[in-house]
Amino acid sequence: MNYKRIYSYRFEKVDMEKKNIVWNEIAHFLYDTQLTKPQKMLDPAGGLCEFINHIPSPERWTIDLSEEIKKYADPQIKTIIGNNLEVDLPENYFDGVFISNFLEHLNSQFEVADFLERMFKAMRSKGRIVIMGPNFRHTYKDYFNFADHTVILTELGVAEHLYGAGFNILEIYDKFLPLTFRRGLPVSRFLINTYLKMPFAWRFFGEQFLLVAEKP
Repeated sequence: MNYKRIYSYRFEKVDMEKKNIVWNEIAHFLYDTQLTKPQKMLDPAGGLCEFINHIPSPERWTIDLSEEIKKYADPQIKTIIGNNLEVDLPENYFDGVFISNFLEHLNSQFEVADFLERMFKAMRSKGRIVIMGPNFRHTYKDYFNFADHTVILTELGVAEHLYGAGFNILEIYDKFLPLTFRRGLPVSRFLINTYLKMPFAWRFFGEQFLLVAEKP
């Protein structure tokens, strides 16, 4: 699959400046409220680095299949090029992991389980993992409009995967953000920040789940 061309086509009409405004607010919100200000942060599916570039953790790592990630990652971020199901990671090291819009790209539920077990091994005790992604229950009409969506997931299925990998579940939200940046909320720092702090609004606009879990 030619991910570079697929993503170029997918995001050609997305205003990247506005997208970064959104991700800056999301990163700081999760850092303060769900991840409890981790010192060593891992984004194992970096993509365009929208999250990892904005998270204020002192030490930041990211993984991606493509060397292209080095064009987007801040210079102080440690980048690992390779398959995140195979690359070497330190054990019992990270106190924060964030996964966004990635699990649905894996090839099977077994790969989802293997991936989360790898994250568990890489994390320190009391470290937190936050997972965000399209909730099939709320996006079933659009879920397979994306060429790289293969695995069907809901918040309940992801919760079972997390628990199976060894984590304790702290929070489960079936609705958090809209599905894409091409629809949903108007973009300004004030509006995004206000939305994030008003969970009742998530019920109206949210189509992606948000789960928070902790390594015992």
